[in-house]
Amino acid sequence: MKLHYLRLILGLLFALGSTQAHSQLLNDANAIKTIQSSLDKIYNYEFSEAQLLINKIERQYPGHPVSHILDSFVLFWKYLPVKDHKTMSKVYVDHLNKCLEAVEKKFGDDSKDPEAVFYTMVARGYLAMMHNYNGELINAATEGKRAYGAFTEGLKLTGKNPEFYFTSGMYNYYVELYPEVHPIVKPLMIFFKSGNKELGLKQMEIGTRLGTITRAESCYYLAHIYTKYETRTDKAVFFMQKLVDWYPENPLFMMKYIEAQLLAQQYQQAKAKMTKLKKYNTGFYPGAHQLFAAMLLEKEDKNDQAAKNAYLAAIRLPHDSQYTDEYVPLAYAGLARIAHREGDRAKAKAYYKKCLETAEYRSLIKEAKAYK
Repeated sequence: MKLHYLRLILGLLFALGSTQAHSQLLNDANAIKTIQSSLDKIYNYEFSEAQLLINKIERQYPGHPVSHILDSFVLFWKYLPVKDHKTMSKVYVDHLNKCLEAVEKKFGDDSKDPEAVFYTMVARGYLAMMHNYNGELINAATEGKRAYGAFTEGLKLTGKNPEFYFTSGMYNYYVELYPEVHPIVKPLMIFFKSGNKELGLKQMEIGTRLGTITRAESCYYLAHIYTKYETRTDKAVFFMQKLVDWYPENPLFMMKYIEAQLLAQQYQQAKAKMTKLKKYNTGFYPGAHQLFAAMLLEKEDKNDQAAKNAYLAAIRLPHDSQYTDEYVPLAYAGLARIAHREGDRAKAKAYYKKCLETAEYRSLIKEAKAYK
């Protein structure tokens, strides 16, 4: 299940701040405020400022597992996607392993202390994600299984702490969605606690209003869900707008905001933000910008020839399996529409076939399958 553990579980971890009475750090109001401020700085790509705050926590609580988690979080965003940076990905994994070592040193081996369980869940969740990216599926499943038990404990705490609306909502939605999208795993889902997709969406929306630490994650995942599965791009725009207002220097949030606006047919609004996105000229951002330019040429300017060239260029540029995996099928769908308008139905069918090879957005799959 694509749950992006590193952000999902981080919010759950810090939500413990008001639920565990015996935890020294998590009952230190000033420390929690510093942690929250560091997360805001990281989201807004103010990494130097974030590191100063993290260093403060490390001085106050030397050897504490949270320091390694925060350090890994900086690396995750600074080198997004960190899996593509060989040296930094090793440092990233090293911090996660050091977190596990710090947990064992502070709480003992296989401690059932709630704080120990949650720190372990964070580190193992991150490691599961890295194993998954590296194609080490058995290791990924093993790490995920170790994190699962502690994660479901958060379902019991939703009414006690608003931060748990996000994590409980994510669980309730995805545990029901995943077997729908991947029927082959349905027999295995009997081992998971049942969820409720409608309830999950409601819980995450509450999280955007009441959550402090997890409000950004609630918005991000709601936008993703409403775009990919629920086909409510207007709601995706609403939640992404919150994120770009809070974190205007975050290029990933800007990219996803423009995508949502284009899919919601808000072309003028999307066009106004293209200049800012274009300045991010490394990694998967040029491919995203090229795709968005193609969509604007097709949908807003009605210039099929220019749009065709732009779609073809977008396909050739680098993409990322986590963040822009849908941009290639979106480009093929655009080429299919143009081929249809040019009277070349065979080419249109061929492009839609290419689209369906990797498409996951339900609206895109419906469009491609409907073409006869």
